[in-house]
Amino acid sequence: MANENVLVVDDNATNLKLARVLLMAEGYIVRTASDARQALAMLEGFRPRIILMDIQLPGMDGLTLTRRLKADATTSDILIVAMTAYAMKGDEQRALEAGCDGYLAKPIDTRALPGFLARRLRGEGVEQK
Repeated sequence: MANENVLVVDDNATNLKLARVLLMAEGYIVRTASDARQALAMLEGFRPRIILMDIQLPGMDGLTLTRRLKADATTSDILIVAMTAYAMKGDEQRALEAGCDGYLAKPIDTRALPGFLARRLRGEGVEQK
């Protein structure tokens, strides 16, 4: 699935760098944002096929941003995968209810992420709502 556009939204600089380096090595075109405001600005000129969305963001959280993107006809078709380091019971369900197309617990498994992303982009394992 090389040459696909990916946006990673995470307030942790280490996570952003790790995801960017890992996915770029797989041939993805990767942009990053550290909060919802930056993500929205990025989406004005960059059209990702998929967004890896941290749930815990400063200001507008990732689930609120997901709802906003899914409610907008210009961004509703973008796949969004929720990510969180503080996985609590019910988080995955809340993410899916907010419109996320999948869920990924952190820390990022560097060996599994490229395959996980490729499967999502092929439509495999994507939650149907």
